Amino acid sequence: MCVAVPMRIVSISDGGSAVAEVDGTRYQVDLGLVEEVIEGDYVIVHAGYAIEKLDQAEADARLALFAEMARFERDEPGGGLA
Repeated sequence: MCVAVPMRIVSISDGGSAVAEVDGTRYQVDLGLVEEVIEGDYVIVHAGYAIEKLDQAEADARLALFAEMARFERDEPGGGLA
């Protein structure tokens, strides 16, 4: 399963890439598909590319949903995601 994940932009380099963070882990992200991203913005990242800019409330809601899915996967018998 491929999942696009909300991440916060930590730093932006001159070449159109950035370092983004989710849950304490940092990733190199290409910003070529989104416009006007600044440090502190939230973006959806898929396969190393930022594909959408989000406000913090929407990013928090999506991350909460991912956390809920992980709890379900871990705690519910037969709760595995196919």
